[in-house]
Amino acid sequence: MKELLEIAKSQLDELTTLKNPDFRLEQAEFKKSEGIWDIVVSFLVENTNKRTTAIAALTSEFQFHRIYKRLKINNTTKEILGFYIYNSTE
Repeated sequence: MKELLEIAKSQLDELTTLKNPDFRLEQAEFKKSEGIWDIVVSFLVENTNKRTTAIAALTSEFQFHRIYKRLKINNTTKEILGFYIYNSTE
């Protein structure tokens, strides 16, 4: 599992500007018939959708938010075969 997370981190690291994006392996499923790992990884990114109104000063705005990405990784070559927007209903 640690190897899967390292592969994902190396590919997803450029999607965040944070020094420590706190990558986490959230889900992993080996699909034997396809010879692939189907994984979900989460990491932190800077919140760029902050409100700029006067009310925003009174509410709590989070500096970061966690995003989730789904990847398919070839079990033999360890290459990423697909990179998807994560949909929790799949």
